[in-house]
Amino acid sequence: MKAPPPLPVAVVVLLPVLVSASGYAFAQPGAELTAPSAAQQDPSPASVLPILDPVVISGTRIERSSFSLPMSVDVVEALVIQEAQPRVNLSEALSRVPGLVIQNRQNYAQDLQVSSRGFGARSTFGIRGIRIIVDEIPASMPDGQGQAANINLGSAKRIEVLRGPFSAIYGNASGGVIQAFTEDGPAATTLSGSVLGGSYGTIRGEVKLGGSLGGTGGADGARGTAGPFNYVVDVSRFQTDGYRRHSAATRYQANAKLTYQFNDDSRLTLIVNELHQGNTQDPLGLTRAQVLANPRQVDSSATTFNTRKSIDNTQGGLVYEYRFSAANTIKLIGYGGTRRIEQFLAVPLGAQIPVTSSGGVIDLDREFGGLGLRWMHRSGGSRPLTLSAGVDYEISRERRKGFENFSGTTLGVRGNLRRNENDTVTSFSQYAQAEWKFTPSWSLSAGVRHTEVKFKSEDFFIRTGNGGNGDDSGSMTFRNVLPVMGLLYRATDRLNLYVSGGTGFETPTFTEFAYRPDGASGLNFGLRPSKSRNVEAGVKWLATDNTRVNLALFETHVTGEILPATNSGGRATFQNAADTRRRGVELSADHRFNADLSAYLSYTYLDAKFQDSFTYSPRATLPPVTVAAGNFLPGVPRNTAYGEIAWRRGLPGFSAVVEAIYRDKIFVNDVNAEAAKQYAMANVRLVYSHQIGRWKFSEFVRVDNVTGTRYVGSVIVNEGNGRFYEPAPGRNFIVGLNASYAF
Repeated sequence: MKAPPPLPVAVVVLLPVLVSASGYAFAQPGAELTAPSAAQQDPSPASVLPILDPVVISGTRIERSSFSLPMSVDVVEALVIQEAQPRVNLSEALSRVPGLVIQNRQNYAQDLQVSSRGFGARSTFGIRGIRIIVDEIPASMPDGQGQAANINLGSAKRIEVLRGPFSAIYGNASGGVIQAFTEDGPAATTLSGSVLGGSYGTIRGEVKLGGSLGGTGGADGARGTAGPFNYVVDVSRFQTDGYRRHSAATRYQANAKLTYQFNDDSRLTLIVNELHQGNTQDPLGLTRAQVLANPRQVDSSATTFNTRKSIDNTQGGLVYEYRFSAANTIKLIGYGGTRRIEQFLAVPLGAQIPVTSSGGVIDLDREFGGLGLRWMHRSGGSRPLTLSAGVDYEISRERRKGFENFSGTTLGVRGNLRRNENDTVTSFSQYAQAEWKFTPSWSLSAGVRHTEVKFKSEDFFIRTGNGGNGDDSGSMTFRNVLPVMGLLYRATDRLNLYVSGGTGFETPTFTEFAYRPDGASGLNFGLRPSKSRNVEAGVKWLATDNTRVNLALFETHVTGEILPATNSGGRATFQNAADTRRRGVELSADHRFNADLSAYLSYTYLDAKFQDSFTYSPRATLPPVTVAAGNFLPGVPRNTAYGEIAWRRGLPGFSAVVEAIYRDKIFVNDVNAEAAKQYAMANVRLVYSHQIGRWKFSEFVRVDNVTGTRYVGSVIVNEGNGRFYEPAPGRNFIVGLNASYAF
């Protein structure tokens, strides 16, 4: 593979593309019941606010101007999420956010690899260290593991990304919060649809219906009023043959948001989401030699065992808001859902399978749900005060089974039972948060959260005798109190300086808890949550009416990082092995040259290292490995950059967007023995939009990796067989059509 230019050259190349119609330029804040609005309470220059100062909910749970918060929070709006995008992966829209790294694995049998300031980078099962929330409903389980596939990008209004100390107010996540919001239906009933096709047999179709009911019609051409019932329903189907062999996938997705406004003071919202993926092929990773020989190939074990995964996820929730005075609002949230997974892995055959192994087929049935109650207060005057306080209860119950992935001489089918257990985890939390502007120039933000997480496992697969499988039942409880605080100084109307700090924690997941390193029966009682101390200082500068610059410097110390301990007998175990340190810089700049032309640039420097040495056993047949203090955390690039220049003419008109991405090299294991090389690539999106009567059309072409750069899109950290690499496609394209009709 030909290496791209080193970082300084890449940054120079990106600078002319100094940056975009990203979320700031197209903010359309949702209508909260609380009053007054964030803009009214904390005014910014009128010409700047609508363009570069979005209103956010993440961080305070009350609508606030992002410019006036002592924290790093970015917004990506619907235009960026949906325009000329496949609308399949979060990586399409969130690669622009500083501090966030989303690696598209080109493998729909596995979730995206998402990391925030280095947290979550080493996770090979789901998303760790980052709290995911969709329309106020958690998509992360109480043990901290989450999935992003059920976020419906076709009907997303905006996505907010919070990093730093204030993430702790959301619970079991040290790295950040990704919060998605579904759009409201338009005032007029509108039917829209899209279809696209592209490289590697990619096809996606979508139908969306939205509007409002119960309104009044206009007379003599006058415009009517929207009714109290608002709805949007979105259904889509995605199919791909995959870039690599044995990576085909088909995904069905449905999302509905129904809102009823009882009066000016109360509102009820119902959210329902469905995801189905059947027999999604898993191409696994490749060794370095395999990537160099043919990046589209798969290891023979993937086809031998027909590695694959099926997912069914259904969830729904109700959110009720009631404003009982001008300054006070309560919100009640209830939700529930089910998740069904069947996954076929590649493991050795017959007598080679240790008696303690759970086999090569995972069978998981999960039921989850929760309740939340929140009170929000906002006072005006010369020293405005906002308060929020609440309680959250979450529960997840799993029936987890494991089977051999063969029957007789037939491979890749369900065989004998090897694991059978019930796992339950609950979380009960109380939190309070306040923001007080105690002088015209100074404001203080502070919060505290108490969380209790309980784990319980009941093992039903017990085999007595020598070399048997003991009882791995057990229970554990963890409690943490997490304080955070931030101070913001308004130097001028256009320049804010801030500093913030706090503590966070991350519990082990059930996968990490399941077995003990010493081989004894029972849960891994010696494993504790990792704890973090976070500090951040930053600048938010509205340089001109059309330019905004954000700069954040941060440092995080983690004690008791959860790391591998052993991998033998078919069981992977974990330990609190070392302390780590993450420090870095995040920069973003957003500029609008005129109504049509805009540019955006983001850059992240992250120095993430082990502060202590530790030892672990990667395989039973290999000697223990010592990881040296000072080694770089695997899965984390030191430098990342994103640049975009966009020309948008609206309806009717032609739009073009050019984006460039740089990723530094990424180490694949703790000993830093190998690394995926750095790369730079560019993507182009072209759209033509026009209107015919009540019809609106947009035709688009998207070309990714226009230079055909050969690179590794993601790595599987510490993969036991050395198959660390998941190659990304060369030049590829999609073409599509969007159409909508307003009745």
